[in-house]
Amino acid sequence: MKLNLFSVLLILTFIMGNLSAQEMSFEEYNPPSTLVVPENPVIRAKFPFIDIHSHQWNVSQELITNKLVPEMDELNMGVMVNLSGRGYSRNADDIDRQEYMYSMIRRMNGVAPGRFIVFTNLSFNEIGTPGWSEKAVADLQKDVENGANGLKIFKSLGLSIKDVNDNRVPVDHPDLDPVWAKAGDLGIPVLIHSADPAQFWEPMDANNERWLELKLNPGRKRSATDPAPFEQIITEQHHVFAKHPNTTFINAHMGWMANNLDAAEAHLEKYPNVYFGIGAVIAEFGRQPKRARAFFEKYQDRVVFGKDAYNKEEFYTYFRVLETEDEYFPYYKKYHAFWAMYGLGLPDEVLKKLYYKNAIKIIPNIDSSRFPD
Repeated sequence: MKLNLFSVLLILTFIMGNLSAQEMSFEEYNPPSTLVVPENPVIRAKFPFIDIHSHQWNVSQELITNKLVPEMDELNMGVMVNLSGRGYSRNADDIDRQEYMYSMIRRMNGVAPGRFIVFTNLSFNEIGTPGWSEKAVADLQKDVENGANGLKIFKSLGLSIKDVNDNRVPVDHPDLDPVWAKAGDLGIPVLIHSADPAQFWEPMDANNERWLELKLNPGRKRSATDPAPFEQIITEQHHVFAKHPNTTFINAHMGWMANNLDAAEAHLEKYPNVYFGIGAVIAEFGRQPKRARAFFEKYQDRVVFGKDAYNKEEFYTYFRVLETEDEYFPYYKKYHAFWAMYGLGLPDEVLKKLYYKNAIKIIPNIDSSRFPD
């Protein structure tokens, strides 16, 4: 049987259309689950909580009263810790902004007393010159006297900060030792973020769990020489913890060990002055609910709640993972986690310690009357 040209073209069009329909990117493929299980979404935390890892900058009275405080009340957030005291910029030349922080503290306390805690930051400008350490220590002292209740170190230390000779400043640079010691003397914690996920240093191929994140954000790719090996930066951070046992450190993002809780446990055993912040790693707990629950129960006195980038709706996933025993529910950001979440169903006492008790213990001047016993 002979087919005319029109019939051939019609068949080819049909075949090509079907093939095209079967092709889509990984980003596009996101089918809704057909699994039917009990669902218990949570939009308000079971207990009032302290978010120890937030970033707010250029905060006006209107933003505080019309947006932040009402949303905090809806979430049951008793206190927000703003880690960007001197502003959001992480560059050495732009973070020397003490008066900016002082005015923000006055503004927050004026319209919402007791609802905000502010951490200061370091200016690394001219690090490596004589007298830098003394100035940094004096600045820290002054900042605490003017209302700062902690010190936040951005990941730029160890990654992008350069000294006066254009050399990378390691996390354990000796000029910083007086600063770490001073924080301990002042009784304030140091919340420190070092490096990035280890996968950013690995080949960007089909075996890299962070492939999609690196595709969407190619500037996050690292290498052994850009700027240094992952293991080296982490070792520098741990050296600081060991060298300053009288200073309390909050290791942000679980020190990139939320995907290896055996390592996380060993870390806490080795460094009794270290707490873990859980910001931006909830997806790791959500895929290992049994192991994660055991970890939180065992180390319930060493973990503090934090989220990182502020977005009211994203807190809901944190609450659901921590509080419920729900199964197979979506995470809110596919490039962080293309897998589904499972709830840990943490006991009330563990939740209370994670949500507020541990933070009150290590961060000064939190109004504890806002929280249950």
